[in-house]
Amino acid sequence: MKSLNRVQLIGRLGKNPEVRYTANGSAVANFSLATNETWTGKDGQKNERTEWHNLVAWGKLGEICGEYLTKGKQIYIEGRLNTRSWEDKDGNKRYTTEIRAENMIMLGGPGSGAGAGAGAGSGPGSDHTAAEHEAPDGASTIEDDIPF
Repeated sequence: MKSLNRVQLIGRLGKNPEVRYTANGSAVANFSLATNETWTGKDGQKNERTEWHNLVAWGKLGEICGEYLTKGKQIYIEGRLNTRSWEDKDGNKRYTTEIRAENMIMLGGPGSGAGAGAGAGSGPGSDHTAAEHEAPDGASTIEDDIPF
């Protein structure tokens, strides 16, 4: 029996992506995405909760995220959950769970979100896939040019 690890989110960026490059030159973009849930309680009061998600995009998709995404921009992101561990400076084992982005679509069109409009449109030209991206596990980098 196969298993499934798939995450789909629509939300707004909490800050501009931070892009770094690995020793072999592959881009890694880290950013956060906020999703909101609203409901009416039994008392008739409207409630809202914001959930923050940590995302990482590798390779060409990481470069695209760093170049075109800005704080407040609404996006659709698809990927998978990834938990990693490390030791902090005190020797304690720490864990983090993040979404490893594999597909991103910019939503809202020009003028939406903070700083949007520099090539950030909706529609077929804004669909960015990283089905093959370079990552620590040795996956290859996407080779197709993204049309802009």
